[in-house]
Amino acid sequence: MDKLTMMSKDNVQANIEKIKALFPNAVTEVIRDGKPTLAVDFDVLKQEMSSILVDDKEERYQFTWPDKKKSILLANSPISATLRPCKEESVDFDNTENLYIEGDNLDVLKLLQETYLGKIKMIYIDPPYNTGNDFVYNDDFAESSEDYLANSGQYDEQGNRLVANTESNGRFHTDWLNMIYPRLKVAKDLLSDDGVVFISIGQAEVHNLINISNEVFGESNHVGNISRIMKSGGNKGQYFSPNMEYILVYAKNISNLGFFREPLSDEIIKTYNHIELEGAKKGEKFTIKGLCQPGLGIRPNQRYWIEAPDGTFLIPKGKNFPSIIADGEKIIPTDEDTCWKWTPERYFEEKKKGNVFFIGVHLLLHLLMKTVT
Repeated sequence: MDKLTMMSKDNVQANIEKIKALFPNAVTEVIRDGKPTLAVDFDVLKQEMSSILVDDKEERYQFTWPDKKKSILLANSPISATLRPCKEESVDFDNTENLYIEGDNLDVLKLLQETYLGKIKMIYIDPPYNTGNDFVYNDDFAESSEDYLANSGQYDEQGNRLVANTESNGRFHTDWLNMIYPRLKVAKDLLSDDGVVFISIGQAEVHNLINISNEVFGESNHVGNISRIMKSGGNKGQYFSPNMEYILVYAKNISNLGFFREPLSDEIIKTYNHIELEGAKKGEKFTIKGLCQPGLGIRPNQRYWIEAPDGTFLIPKGKNFPSIIADGEKIIPTDEDTCWKWTPERYFEEKKKGNVFFIGVHLLLHLLMKTVT
C-alpha cells in the first residue's frame, strides 16, 4: 500500500520550475530556514517583462556586472529594420536554399525571429575572444556620446561602430559581457526544442561565458565543453603560452537530445577507438590514427634530447632516436615519432633566458613529493 504524504502539491515550486523553463536567469538560490532553495528573482523577472529599467536592491547569489539589466532590455527591445534582398550580389537567387545575411549581428538575430523563431536546430557562434586586442560591438549602454566617440576606433564592414577593448580599459570584461549577453538571449529564442548552440571562446572569458550561458540556457542544459589545442600560441601570455581554446555546448532543452541521453554504444567506441591487445600498454584504448590530431603533428628538426635538471634526458615517444644522448642532439622524425614544439635552436635560446620549465613528469612529481614530505 502506498503511504500518504499528508501534504498537498507544492504549487509554488511547480510555478518556479515553469518560470525557470522560460527565464532561467530569473531563478536563483536563497537560504530559507537554514536551507538553500530555488526562488524567483522578481527584479530580473520584472526586467524581462518590462520595457523600462527596474531597480534592484535585494542582495542574493547572482552573476552580475555594470549595465547587465540594460543588456537584458536591449535583447528584448524591438527594432525598426528589415532585410532587403541583394539579387545582383547573389548566385541563383530564385532557386538557392542558402541564405547569407550581412548586418549588425544583434539586429539580424532579432529580424530572424519573424521567420525562424524556435526553428533552428544548430547555431554556431564565434565571438571575439577578448584577448586585449579585440574590437567588440558597443551597444551604447551607459556611455555618453562623447565618451562613445572617443573610445570607438574602428567600424565593421556594415559601418557599425566598434570599441577597442584593451586590457587597460576599466570595462574590459563589462564591455564584452554586455556585447555577448543579448546576442545569446536572442539566439536561444531561435533554437528549436531539440536545438543546440556551439560557442567558441578563449581562456580570457570562458568562465564568464559559462556563467552567462548557464543563465540564458539553464545550467541543466549545459551539454559540455570541448577543448581544442590551438595551432599556435599567438597570444604568448605572461607566464605560460596558452595553447587551448574551447567550444561550449548548450541545448535548448537537453531532455530532447536523444543522442545525448544514452552513453556511447560499443559499436561507436569500436569505430573510433582501438584497444592494445599486447605489449606494455595492453588493454589501453587509443583513438584510431588519422581520425584525430591531438597536436601539431610531425615537424622536421624538432625531435631531440633535452637534459633535465636531475641529469636525466627526455625525448618524445617514437621509434627513431639520435645516436648520441646529449642535450639538443637531434634527428629528423618520421610518422612514427612525436616531437617537441620548438626547434633545438629555439630551445637553447629560451633555456638561456630561463624560460624552460618542462622538466619531465617524473621529476616534477618527485619534487612535489619532496615538498609535501
